[in-house]
This record gives sequence, C-alpha cells and structure tokens, in this order.
Amino acid sequence: MADLAKSSDLQQALAQIDAAAAKGLISPGGSTNLKAWLTKPAYRDYQSRLLTLVRDGKFTELDRLFWEVIPFGTGGRRGQMAELGSATINERTIAESAQGMAAYLKKVKGKAGGRAVIAYDTRNRSAEFARITATTWAANGLTVFLFDGYRSTPALSFAVRHLQCDIGAMISASHNPPADNGFKAYWSNGAQVLPPHDRGIIECVAATEEIPTCDFDQAVRDGSIQLIGEKVDQAYASEVVKLSLSDVRGVHAVYTPLHGVGETSVYRVLKEAGFPQVDIFEPQRAPDGNFTNVPRHLPNPELTSAFEPAIAYAKKIKADIVLASDPDADRLGVSVRSKDGSFVDLTGNQVGAILVDFVLRKRATKDTLSPEHFITTTLVTTPLFGTIGRRANVTAVDDLLVGFKYIGQTIDARGPEKFVFGAEESLGYLAGTYCRDKDAAIAALYVLELAAELKQQGKTLLDGLDELYKTFGYFLEGQRAHTSQGSRGKEQIDLLMRTFRTSPPRALNGIRIERLRDYREQTIRSIPGNEKSGDLKTIKGDLLFLDSADGPVQFSIAARPSGTEPKIKFYFFGRTQRPDGSPLEDLKAQADSQMHDFQDGLMNWVNGVLDADTSTA
Repeated sequence: MADLAKSSDLQQALAQIDAAAAKGLISPGGSTNLKAWLTKPAYRDYQSRLLTLVRDGKFTELDRLFWEVIPFGTGGRRGQMAELGSATINERTIAESAQGMAAYLKKVKGKAGGRAVIAYDTRNRSAEFARITATTWAANGLTVFLFDGYRSTPALSFAVRHLQCDIGAMISASHNPPADNGFKAYWSNGAQVLPPHDRGIIECVAATEEIPTCDFDQAVRDGSIQLIGEKVDQAYASEVVKLSLSDVRGVHAVYTPLHGVGETSVYRVLKEAGFPQVDIFEPQRAPDGNFTNVPRHLPNPELTSAFEPAIAYAKKIKADIVLASDPDADRLGVSVRSKDGSFVDLTGNQVGAILVDFVLRKRATKDTLSPEHFITTTLVTTPLFGTIGRRANVTAVDDLLVGFKYIGQTIDARGPEKFVFGAEESLGYLAGTYCRDKDAAIAALYVLELAAELKQQGKTLLDGLDELYKTFGYFLEGQRAHTSQGSRGKEQIDLLMRTFRTSPPRALNGIRIERLRDYREQTIRSIPGNEKSGDLKTIKGDLLFLDSADGPVQFSIAARPSGTEPKIKFYFFGRTQRPDGSPLEDLKAQADSQMHDFQDGLMNWVNGVLDADTSTA
C-alpha cells in the first residue's frame, strides 16, 4: 500500500468521492476525512477496505463513518463503534486518543515519561481498547498501570490520585447503548480533562499520524505495563466506607449493576459497610456488553424501563428500595417502595436534594461545618440543592457548567478539606476527597443510611422529600431532548441554539417568557424585544436559560447542545411557594400539570423551527 497515492485505483476513488459530494451523497466533512484516510500513510492498514467501499458506492455508510472527526466533549470521546472511520470509536481513534494524550503530556512536562493508569468497563471491546491505550502509552515511555479486569470510573479517578499518576483513561461509554464505547481522559488530579488541557489534547490528537506501539506481553514482563487489582480496590473501598454518617442498617435493598462493573464498587462498599440485606439482582449481575437482560438493552438508570425487572423482584421479596448503577458505576438511580406497595423512581435532582440535606444535617450534629465549607452543583441541577445549603449556612456553589469535571475543579480550587457534597441532575454524586468524579458507591451508601434512619421512624425517602418541600416550597424539574444524526443533525442543533438567541419564544402554552440568560455571550436579554438588559459574570459556556414572567409557579428552561451525543438537551425547572395550611398534594398536582404543558409548548416550538428550516431548504 506504500504506493497507493500514485495508483490509478486511488485516483479513481478520489474522483468518485468528488462526484458523490457534488450530488450530496456525502457531506463535505465526510469527503475531507475520507480522503485523508485514503491518502495518508498513517492509515495504510485501512485503505484497501476503504477503496472497496468507495468502488461499491457505499456513500451512506462512508458518510456515517467519516462525517466528522469524533471530538472530545464534556465526557471525553464517545460514539458508535466500527472497524474504521474518523467519526467512530475504533482501534485507530482510540490509539489516536491515547497518542494525543501522551504527546500533550510530554509537551506540558517538557520531557518524555510519566505515570498513567487505565481502567475499562464491561462493554464490548473495552478490554481491547484498554490494551491499545496501554501499549501506546508504554511505547511513549510512560509507566502504565492497567487494572486486571473491569472496574468503575470512580475507581479509575481514585487510582490516578492513589498511584500519583500524570494521566488516566477510562474506556467506557457510560450509559449509552451497546453499539457505543468511548475514551474518558483524566488529568493528574483525578478529574476529567478541563481547559486548556482538553483543547491541547485535541490539537495533539489532530496532529497524530504514526502511532508507536509495543508488544503487550513483553511490556508486562519488562514492567512498563503493570497490572493492578485487589490492593487498589481495597484502598478505594476503605476510603468510601470511612465516609459513613450513620450506623443504622435496617433497610432491605435490591441492587442491580445492569450488567456493568458495579459489583466491584457499589456492592462491595455496601457489604463492607455492613448492610445485611442488600440483594444483588442476579439476572443483571453478569458482565455483559450487550446488556442482554436490560429492557431495550439501554443500561441507563435514568430510564424507568431499566428498573422494571429489579422492581418486579423487589415487590416479590418486599424490599424497601431498588438501586441501579450504570455500566461504569459512576451514576446511581433510586426507586422507592411507597406506602401502597408501588415503586416510585426518584430523579437525580430529588436524590441530590435529599442527600445534601442528609449530609449537612449529619455534619452539623458533629459540629464539622462552617460558612467556608461548601456544596457544589451545576446550573442545570435543581435550585433546591443550593437553597438547602444556604439555609444550613454553608457556601453553595451552584452555577457550574454541565459536567462533573467542573465540580472536581471547584473542589481543588476551593480546597478539598472544605468540600462537603457535590451532585448533578444526571444521577451523579460525590463526597470526600478520595476521587474527583461522581461515584455510585458513595451515593448508594448515603441513600441506604438515610433510608434506614427514615424507616426507623416509619417513613420512606418519599416522606423525606416531602418534608423538604414543606420547608422550602415545591421544586419540580423535567427534561426533554431533540436528537439528530450525522452532519445534517449538527446543523439542526446549531440552528436551534441560534434561533433561541435571535428569536426566542415569547410564550409557551400560555406561560409568558420574560428573560433570556445567555452564558456563552454573558448577557441577559428581555423578551419580547430581545434587548440587552444586563450582564452575567459567571462561567462561560454554550448554555442559555429562558425564564418565565411572574406567576404562581416560576418556570425556567435551560438549553444546551450535548458534549457527548448528537442532541440538544432541555432542562425544565419550576418552583412554587406553599401557602400555610395548603395541601402539598394539591400544590404538586397543579404545578406538575403546568410543567407538562410548558414542556410540550417548548417541543412544539422546536418542531416549528425545524419544520420551517426544512421547508426553506
């Protein structure tokens, strides 16, 4: 293949690509990236297969494989797996990711070498991709620590710190479908990479051509790759268990790892913490990258469907609570048995609220809090979180951009010794200083401790949540999304964000909008008129809020493009005060109905914008 660039086959293929691009059969990005893989020597191993695909006119497939260079986002690099292609997760894009990190680390340090650690989850090809990362880093002169089997993302974050590594990588696609995988990049503090490191790594990845490698078995023999396991596992579990806030253990729980790694972290921590009645759900226990026994094969604990089999079992054995972690065990979902025997799924916002209240109350009784202690969360997490913290007289940092890495950054910036608790609406929670990423294990420990204490009082987590509403007012949240695919999908997402900024909706199903807060432009604009009325002085990012006018319920919407998936996410917030003596259930029903209408109104507006674009295309 060395003379491929001079061959008539290549010239014919390039002409065929140009003709397909002119007919709109392949996107401009797809054409550019495909040509690069066909002509650059670094991609020689793939060129024969690509020539065949071009010759056979498989341009729909080629555009899917090449429409973009898969980027680093809020969670690293994540996407569908394939055998090749710049837009997919494959052996080449994984190796490029590893090489980019190694090259950037060398640039930052000013010399070669360093220490790195790698973990991987139970997804298909995760072990393979972890080995590719290990051999790439070892060939770059790093001492590499590789877990001897699948482990959790928080265990990786812990290991970066525990082993004093410069960088780390987690091979996982979190809660995505079975077809996906990914590469999460970690820096020396144990948090996912932040600016300027993320951009620096991306630039080094883009500049990567030839990638050095080495023989895995030989690297293990000579010590440049070192397998790690139980000693690190025990150190991690001990740090989590040390954070226990209660010795009450009288709660019966069912736990499911959803075919992921959670038995190595969540289940281990709960058993070591002394909970005698935590039943692991056997049908979803075995590691399985196809997530065979998870409904729709979607191992996302935010989805009600993921809980259904475990809830059916919990009803049969009369358990109090069901816990579910995603495949890399950094997120925790919770479902609670109510007084009528049915199970109610709690949102990440609700779990975050009851846990921060629990932690603050427990810490207050031990007199270990001060105004300098802080809790932290993101702009798209319930305002109830910060409200609880301020009432407890601690600092509430609740204006962070989306991504737990910003919580990790805040912990280091403000001082880990003053950190109390962090949470984000997407089922992520953390306490302590042992790692810098969300951890389902510490969340599960606190959820069961709180549930056990409430059970002693004849109550459930649902009662605990209602008590917060009675104290602070009723807070309600929701989430919708518009998903797009391919290069055209990105254009649609860009159009929606642009339209929000230039022609925002004035009302949604009768609820009037009066203000737009734009965190990218750092401005506040009035609606109608869309005229600047103030400035924001906070973290800058591609996120905006629409706020309703005064009314019985105050509503807001946050809109942001996802950093890891081809979609735009909408976060809805509502808050209403509870008049003295008014029934909480009546207040909930009224506000919930209005929230549903508000959400429908936004999605109708979104569809109208996209339909208008299609009609003028």
